[in-house]
Amino acid sequence: MKTLLWTKAQVMEMQEIEKPAVKSDEVLVKVEAAGVCGSEIEGYLGHNSLRVPPLVMGHEFAGTIAEVGSAVKHIAMNDRVVVNPLISCGKCGSCRKGYENLCETRQIIGIHRPGGFAEYVAVPASCIWPIPDSLDFITASLTEPLACSLRATKRAMAANPFANVVVYGAGAIGLLSALVAQMMGASNVIIFDINEKRLETVRNSGIEHALLSNDPDLKNKLAEIVGERGVDVIIDAAGFVPTRLQAIEIINYGGTIMNIGLGVDETPIPVNVQIRSEITFLASFCYTKQDFYEALEVLKSGKIKHDVWSEIRTLEEGDGAFQDLINNRVINSKIFMTV
Repeated sequence: MKTLLWTKAQVMEMQEIEKPAVKSDEVLVKVEAAGVCGSEIEGYLGHNSLRVPPLVMGHEFAGTIAEVGSAVKHIAMNDRVVVNPLISCGKCGSCRKGYENLCETRQIIGIHRPGGFAEYVAVPASCIWPIPDSLDFITASLTEPLACSLRATKRAMAANPFANVVVYGAGAIGLLSALVAQMMGASNVIIFDINEKRLETVRNSGIEHALLSNDPDLKNKLAEIVGERGVDVIIDAAGFVPTRLQAIEIINYGGTIMNIGLGVDETPIPVNVQIRSEITFLASFCYTKQDFYEALEVLKSGKIKHDVWSEIRTLEEGDGAFQDLINNRVINSKIFMTV
């Protein structure tokens, strides 16, 4: 089968390997579409300790069932499916509390085991979610990133459902968070980024307000949009020192900052400012099964369209796609690969 294999930092190679064997509780998925995640860019660069080469990445994918394990009864050949790549034990303290995303022994397909940048991938049957004929495979592969964005946005807006919301980052997670915030009733949604071409893509995607975060006149431009109400919710889908520090400068007293971006680890935070302003810091990682379900339902409804802000490449173009991403040659928020 065709496989896009990450062999070392900044190198992916097309290789022909044997189809994976399927265990009794697994199924074989013929991959039709797979999305490229921002975290995979960090992995491609060699900056992510969880990803170790050689590795078949890809944790956002959909396809059809090509083989069914002997113990699997609820899935049939040729079923159209999307894969939830998060594997949890269901028994640890986190799982018992409903936080399977924080499972003590969690695994993620495409990180801890071969993923969807291949013609076929073996996955546990418990990770399979059926999709209707009306949902195309590319849109279905958005379920995983949308689940991440949906979880973060719901939690960020829980105390301020009609807030003015600022989102850092015009990548897929940031844009999806902004679209979810709009759906939830945010008064204004503003995306910040440092790439003007990507901001133009954002504006064409239904987000009216998109500003350069490094604009010297940013605060005045933001004030023109939000008025005296200011900004009660910030979702940082970038996760870098400048975004984290700027967020503290522009958030209202009593506001909420949701951190979802994993750009860098350590950041000097003025904690006394946080205390005196009663700013709530939240964090969000992955999603639960409920979040995944809700994300899939949103996609089934047709409320989120990706055509304007995405592009499609073949698996053979995978290394080139990653090179374009790390060299800032991509103006769209998402790249999908077809197999």
